[in-house]
Amino acid sequence: MNSTTPAILLVEDDLNLRLALRDNLENQGGYGVEEATTVAEARAHLARRAFQLILLDVMLPDGDGYTLCRTLRQEGVTTPVLMLTARTLEDDVVRGFEAGAQDYLGKPYRLRELLARVGALVRRGGGVPVQVLRFAGYRMDLDRRKVETPEGKTVELTRTEFDLLAFFVRERERVLRRDEILDAVWGRDVVVDPHTVDNFVSSLKRKLGWNSASRFALQTVRGVGYRMELEGS
Repeated sequence: MNSTTPAILLVEDDLNLRLALRDNLENQGGYGVEEATTVAEARAHLARRAFQLILLDVMLPDGDGYTLCRTLRQEGVTTPVLMLTARTLEDDVVRGFEAGAQDYLGKPYRLRELLARVGALVRRGGGVPVQVLRFAGYRMDLDRRKVETPEGKTVELTRTEFDLLAFFVRERERVLRRDEILDAVWGRDVVVDPHTVDNFVSSLKRKLGWNSASRFALQTVRGVGYRMELEGS
């Protein structure tokens, strides 16, 4: 996927439908497509880069599209969302728009209509959307993969450190198991010692200049994993 190709995040757990959608979007629409099958995978993709559009199924194995869309909007993610679902009753459609979706398309869909709606949303969105996360005065630009301290100084992080921090920030105040962190940041197909997470957390604390007076903490939950705690939350 080159820098000039519009990028779409396809969140769909049905394998056959996902493959067909990807094929149509890439070959008929000329888009670059990344796939996710769960809410957790979608959030991991969004932590790594920005997209021009999110194609979002409503029913997912670990949650629902309505909640994910609403949460992204609360976090300041402005990427257009097109919901794809077999649930097309008026209440379902209204719920999708109230969650922050820009469009809603029922299954089974017609290819020409899908591509037309996707094209309209991508054009309406203009360039690559800037996704910024903020915590305890820090600023994370997900597109430029840049972290700044409250004083405006750049924090030099490795790719994995950046992805890990973004995952913590998105899932702040929630206890994250080590295996959940490994799946989201390193990927399910990569074999990594669970204690690797501990080493990366220590590195993050050091590079972010954490101390007892900091407005955030990466708190160890004994025997489970970690939780990011923010002052005043």
